[in-house]
Amino acid sequence: MTDPFGAADLAAPAAPAAPAAPAVPAAPAAPPSPTGLDITPSPYVPQVAAHELADSVTESPYVTPLVRKLADENGVDLATIQGSGVGGRIRKQDILEAAGPQAAGTPAPAPTPAPVPAPAHAAPEPAPVPPAPRAMPPAPPAPRYNPPATPPPPAPRYAPPAATQPPAAPAHATRYIPEREPAFLQDEPVATAPVPRSPLSGTTEKISRLRSIIARRMVESLQVSAQLTATVEVDLTLISRLRSQVRAEFKAREGVSLTYLPFIAKAAIEALKEYPKLNATIDLEAGEISYPDGEHLGIAVDTQRGLLVPVIKGAGDLSLTGLAKKISDLAARTRNNQLTPDELIGGTFTITNYGSAGTLFDTPVINQPQVGILGTGTISRRPTAVTDSRLGEIVAIRDIMFMSLSYDHRLVDGADAARFLSKVKARLEAGDFATEF
Repeated sequence: MTDPFGAADLAAPAAPAAPAAPAVPAAPAAPPSPTGLDITPSPYVPQVAAHELADSVTESPYVTPLVRKLADENGVDLATIQGSGVGGRIRKQDILEAAGPQAAGTPAPAPTPAPVPAPAHAAPEPAPVPPAPRAMPPAPPAPRYNPPATPPPPAPRYAPPAATQPPAAPAHATRYIPEREPAFLQDEPVATAPVPRSPLSGTTEKISRLRSIIARRMVESLQVSAQLTATVEVDLTLISRLRSQVRAEFKAREGVSLTYLPFIAKAAIEALKEYPKLNATIDLEAGEISYPDGEHLGIAVDTQRGLLVPVIKGAGDLSLTGLAKKISDLAARTRNNQLTPDELIGGTFTITNYGSAGTLFDTPVINQPQVGILGTGTISRRPTAVTDSRLGEIVAIRDIMFMSLSYDHRLVDGADAARFLSKVKARLEAGDFATEF
């Protein structure tokens, strides 16, 4: 039986002695403790005077306090142990092996303790009591806090007072609406009518003559010409300001609305005069490039029957006011099916306003035998970096539009298209159209 309290040191002289060791004063063993686990030092143990350790001890490897205590408890001399650890270090297992079966847990008969003479300065001790047989170690002490078998659910981090709890939501509500929420963000029940289905759903119809012509010409255009599209952003803020100043008077004087399209048409016509390749036609079989004697501008018009492109003959000779009146007249007669066949032919360049339906930019298909078509997107107000004469570079809200040019690469190079677009962009952003009215 393991004797952790040093009772074996109190055995009679007849007990077998430990192996011989260098002369080291033996420390007196502590008397038996009254309780099995009480490790409080006894007041009856005399103080041992300080003494020098033998060379054999001081030169031994380092021993941890735990191993040294275990050796003292089992009466093992550390100087006689050859450690099995790294560098000859003495381990706990070395002490247990040296202590023999008692340290290993094998029961051994407890020797009868002999009376120990009391020191002269100490009070008389009661008769020694032989140690009781080693009992099973007591159960570990209970923890300070025993949580319940079923822990309660965690409390919410924040619970509003009962007085501020929102009322029960009606069946149609989707969430709680705090009082600080704006009215336009509140969830109110909205009665939504079912979306009606188109009467064309589930039916079959014949292709109209106009749709057949449009389909054939669009496919032929892509098969005939090598088409590319270039796009730029145009700041129309100055045009917007000019329109807001004169459109009411213009409407009263001319009888038509002043839209953005006449400004764009005027800038495009001026660019066509400077870059005539965009206004020409090409015939590879004949090996010829033809430059017309004027700018005949086609304007794509959306009708219920399909897309039609009436032509403004001699558009290069018209002012901005003349272009506005001509565009309004052609668009109205196109939608009312009042055009003559001659007004649908002879165009040299086309403008299509796909932005009227909200499209930012597109890649329009060239109207053969032309080599270019200019597409205008919707105008959106957004922050843009601009340079102010007094403040320098600033961010301001501007009217921005994407403008795209599809061109026939057989005749028009990318640089030609870029120069044409840059010319149109610069003319519109300058906003110098006051003399046109």
